[in-house]
Amino acid sequence: MNKSSLIGFILIAAILFGWMWWMQPSKEQLAEQQRIQDSIRMARQEAAILDSIRLAEEQAAKAAADTLPLAAIPETITDPDALAQVQYQQSRDKFGVFASASNGEEQEWTVENNLQRITFSNKGGYIKKVELKKFYDYDPKDSVQVVSFDPETAVFDLSFFSNNRIINTSQLYFQPMVNGEPFQGGNLTVGTGETLNIAMRVYADTPEGMRDENQYLEYTYVIPDNNYMLGFNLKTVGLNGVIANNVNYMNLDWKVDLLQHEKDVDRFINTTVYYRSMIEKDVDRLNDRKHKEETINSSINWVSFKERFFCNVLVAENGFNSAKIGVDTEQSSNPKYFKTMSAALEIPYNPNAEINEFPMSFYFGPNHFKTLKSYDLKLQRQIDVGNFFLIRWINYGVIYVFNWLGSYGWNYGIVILILTILIKILLFPIAFKSYKSTAISRVLKPEMEEIAAKYPKEEDAMKKQQAIMNLQRQAGASPTSGCIPMLLQFPILIAVFRFFPSSIELRQQSFLWAEDLSTYDSILDLPFNIPFYGDHVSLFCLLMTITTFIYTYVNNKQMDTTANPQMKGMKIMMYIMPIMFLGIFNSYSAGLSYYYMLANIITFIQMFVFRKMIKEDKVRATIEENKRKPQKKSRFQQRLEAAQKAQQQQLRNAKR
Repeated sequence: MNKSSLIGFILIAAILFGWMWWMQPSKEQLAEQQRIQDSIRMARQEAAILDSIRLAEEQAAKAAADTLPLAAIPETITDPDALAQVQYQQSRDKFGVFASASNGEEQEWTVENNLQRITFSNKGGYIKKVELKKFYDYDPKDSVQVVSFDPETAVFDLSFFSNNRIINTSQLYFQPMVNGEPFQGGNLTVGTGETLNIAMRVYADTPEGMRDENQYLEYTYVIPDNNYMLGFNLKTVGLNGVIANNVNYMNLDWKVDLLQHEKDVDRFINTTVYYRSMIEKDVDRLNDRKHKEETINSSINWVSFKERFFCNVLVAENGFNSAKIGVDTEQSSNPKYFKTMSAALEIPYNPNAEINEFPMSFYFGPNHFKTLKSYDLKLQRQIDVGNFFLIRWINYGVIYVFNWLGSYGWNYGIVILILTILIKILLFPIAFKSYKSTAISRVLKPEMEEIAAKYPKEEDAMKKQQAIMNLQRQAGASPTSGCIPMLLQFPILIAVFRFFPSSIELRQQSFLWAEDLSTYDSILDLPFNIPFYGDHVSLFCLLMTITTFIYTYVNNKQMDTTANPQMKGMKIMMYIMPIMFLGIFNSYSAGLSYYYMLANIITFIQMFVFRKMIKEDKVRATIEENKRKPQKKSRFQQRLEAAQKAQQQQLRNAKR
């Protein structure tokens, strides 16, 4: 082994040990982690006990409420006032002091800003529908704006105990106000530079059945003109005598059916529930399965129902006490139904306070990295750019360059081309070193073949390998010199594999024959489905496969198998990989296939340039000059050769 090989191995070892040392937490960090884990464990134990008590109380109260009989209205009562009084008494038995709020007629209206069209409902006082004005569903026959969730099945319900009853706000009718004034109905528009405040109140009743202006529950929505984040504040006034005084929480149930907005379902993108812990300050998620539930017995900052390119997020400024989150695939009559997401959130409540406020906010918008990052809540961690820190930071750099190039208004096919060129320029020194090593091995090939012919027997394999290593050392070549460049390029290959399918910038961006670079480009729809391939032909994927085959063929011709016969099997594997890619990438992002195709083409150009730069006759002259120089063996090389001789001697002894 020559000096270059030794340096290569030392560098690899240094990188590995350096990374392990750098990632090792300090004593203070270990102590802090232990403290956090202990706190979480104690909190979960306490929460588990409280959950058992609360569950028993809820079940008892619910059973009592469900068994309350509704008094039959005698047919003899025909007077409207008397009839209304009987109906009110029935509502009073079920809803307590919120009996008046349980009767009404549902009304809906929309509020429109520059980015969203939001539909409110007075029944439940919640956001029933959100349309994103700058994004459209994939449908070549119709332009339908993206709807964040199915409005017909959405649930947003705050529940609490009141006089041994569970009150569900989803069954109550709220009184709307706009900018502090009673709202009479009609659609609203948020003007440029303006902010619209919508308050939704549900009042308690006086003993006489009148509305008590001093006792109410209020939702306040703050809608800006040009922002996907909406303010949302929960407030109780004077309800400390209405809500049970032995509870310190309210339950908020949020459940939506997500709709499919894309041409295909990307199996590598996690469509699931994400959340951020208030203690660990990190983002986690549920596994992307057909059905998954998880109870989080610690405070969380936000919960998000995330799909490929869009998400619905509920943020609590001071954190929810706990949460039970779930993702499921249920039956739905909606043809665009995708998945069901749910979150049961516990909101802290002070039963002794006259006024309770719990500030929150909603995000209904795209999974755009820069937009999500601007809120400083780690919402951008929902975008899957890789978990390994090196892959993630490479993608952060790619995202920055990608957004910078996209800001000039160029077609994203051109942006990908320029991005590919920049990456190839960055990797140019590495590629040059790899090609130079290949050129030296190609010049040495005749001499390596002579060595192989000199030691044809299997028991002489050690001698053959030692002779080839001596030749390479004399020539200044290293059998591992091509490994380090490939090792450095591999993280970039993985990074862009994660980046392109997650990039909303490519969504519905056309280029050449591709209508949408974020999904597959189909030039031919097949009347049947081919296993592991699909029912269509993607031209970008086909071109990527062809260029990969050509690159594999050229690369295999230059690959030397004299020193290592196992490389013959590697050559076969390299031909199989493009076939595998053809099946994987046929239904994948056209932008990714286009990128890999460009990378192959630029590699061909680089190889042509390298061939012009590196003359084989000059390489031969350099090799001959190196051979005439005295080659001093390092101690490592001496020990390696001694080990090889000892191993060879053991083989001889074993045959005796």
